[in-house]
Amino acid sequence: MTTSPLERAAESFAAELARHRTGRGLSKKQLATMMGFDPSYVSHVEGCRHRPTEDFARRAEAVLDADGAIWQRFREYDQLRQARAAPAHREPAPTGRWLPPGTGLLVERETATLTLTDHGYRCVIRRQLHNAGAEPVTRYLVRVAVDRWPDDPGRSNRHHREHPLTFAELGLRVFRDDGRSREPMHWRVRHDRDAYKEIWLLFENADGPFPLHPGERAEIEYAYRVGREKWGPWFQRAVRLPTRHLAVRLDLPAALDPRVWGVETSLSADEGPLRTPVRRHDRSDRAVFDWAIDDPPLNTRYRLQWRFRGEPAEAERSTPTGRATDRLHALGLLPRDADQPRRPARPLDLPTDEPRAREVAERLTAVLARVDELHPFSAGLGLAAPQLGVDAAVAVIRPADRAAEPVVLLNPRVVDASPDTDEQYEGCLSFADHRGLVPRPLRIDVEHARFDGSRIITSYSYGMARLVAHEIDHLEGRLWTDRMAPGVPLVPVEEYPTV
Repeated sequence: MTTSPLERAAESFAAELARHRTGRGLSKKQLATMMGFDPSYVSHVEGCRHRPTEDFARRAEAVLDADGAIWQRFREYDQLRQARAAPAHREPAPTGRWLPPGTGLLVERETATLTLTDHGYRCVIRRQLHNAGAEPVTRYLVRVAVDRWPDDPGRSNRHHREHPLTFAELGLRVFRDDGRSREPMHWRVRHDRDAYKEIWLLFENADGPFPLHPGERAEIEYAYRVGREKWGPWFQRAVRLPTRHLAVRLDLPAALDPRVWGVETSLSADEGPLRTPVRRHDRSDRAVFDWAIDDPPLNTRYRLQWRFRGEPAEAERSTPTGRATDRLHALGLLPRDADQPRRPARPLDLPTDEPRAREVAERLTAVLARVDELHPFSAGLGLAAPQLGVDAAVAVIRPADRAAEPVVLLNPRVVDASPDTDEQYEGCLSFADHRGLVPRPLRIDVEHARFDGSRIITSYSYGMARLVAHEIDHLEGRLWTDRMAPGVPLVPVEEYPTV
C-alpha cells in the first residue's frame, strides 16, 4: 500500500516527536501533561491517528527543547498540507535563522522575591519573555491574590470583605527591559475583587507602544506591596506558559525564627511535597530561603508556606465546633442514606422552566458560599440539587481556582470520556467526614443546556472533570462510593492527610 507525501510527512513528524520524547525519558502521558493536553493526545499523534497542529508542534518543541527538529518536521508537513489545499496560493518556505517556537510566549526565566519588612510584604517578579509566536505581543496578564488564612476560607472571606485589597495600597509598578532601555509600562484592570486582582500589563507608555515582536526577547518586572494584615503565610506561583526556569526567594526577618516548606499541585495530581528542596542561608538579620525548578510542567502550582516560631501564636480560631458532616447537614444537605439522592433528578423543560432553573442555581450557589465559610475544600467543590432535596437536574461547581466563576450545569449528561483514568481521593458534602479512592476519566465531554433551552458540549479535564463527573453522578442517583473498587476502605478525614 502506497502512502502520500502528506502522510509520510505526518509519520516523519510523529517519529521525531517519539525520538525526542523517549530521549527525555518521558511517557506519552507525562509529555501530554507537561504540554497541557489530554494524556491520550500524544498517543494519537504518534500513532498518526491525529494530524499535528501548529499549537501542538509549538508546545512539543518548547517542552522537549528539540533544537528546532520537531518544529522543522511540522513545517514540512504543514507546507504539504497547505499546498494540497490551495496549490495556487502556496507560500514560499521561510528562510533565515530558525526561531524556537512556543505557545506565542515562552518564559525563559522567572524570579519571584517576597520580602517582609516592618511595612509589610513587598513582592517583585521578573520574567524573561521570548515571543516565539507569529504575532506581536501587546499585553501580558498577571494576577495578584491574597488569602489571610488559607486554611480557613470562611474567616479569610469575611476578613477580605471587610478589608478589601485596593490598588492604592498595592502601589503597582511595571517595567520592560529589552537590554537597551528600561521603560515603564502602562497597565489596565481586568478583574477587581476583594482578595484578587487581574491586570493587563500593556507594552506601551506615554511615549507610545513598544510591542514584543516575533523573535524578540525582553524582561518585564512588576512590583507591589501588601500589608501583613492581608497577606497570609504562603506564596504561590502558577505555571501558565511554557517555562524554562522558575525561582522563588523568601526574605524574612531572622528574629521571627521562620520555618519554611512547600507543596505542589497539578491538574492531574493531588497536593504533594516540592520535588526540589528549599535552601536556607542567613544574611545578617535576615533569613533567606531559595527554591528553584527547571522545566516545570504546565498548569502546576507551587506554594511556599511558613510559620514564625519567634512570635506568639494567633488566638484560637472562632470556627464552629462539631463534625463537618453535622455542620453541613445544618445547612440543609441531606445525608447520604436519604431517599432523594438515590433517585435520578427530574430534567428541566427549558426555556419554560427557566425561572425555576435560575432559582435552584442561585440557591445552590448561596449554599456553596456558606459551605466555604464552614469547611475548606481547596480542590474545589460542587453541589447538586438532589443533595438539598430538590428534584431538578441542576448542579453548581466551584472550581479550585477561587477567582473563577462557578459553573452551572442544567440537564447535563456525559457524551464522551477519555479511556485514560486516574484514581484520586474524593469526598462529598453529604458525607464530609470520610474520603475514598475513586477512579475517574481524565477528560469528559458534557452536553448541557443553557437557560434559554439551547444545548452545548463542554470538555472538562483533570480536576474539573472529576468535580463535574461527581455532580452528574448525583443527578443520576449515584454516589461516589458506588464507583469505588470492592474492598477499598473509606478513610476518616482526620487520617486523610497521612495516607
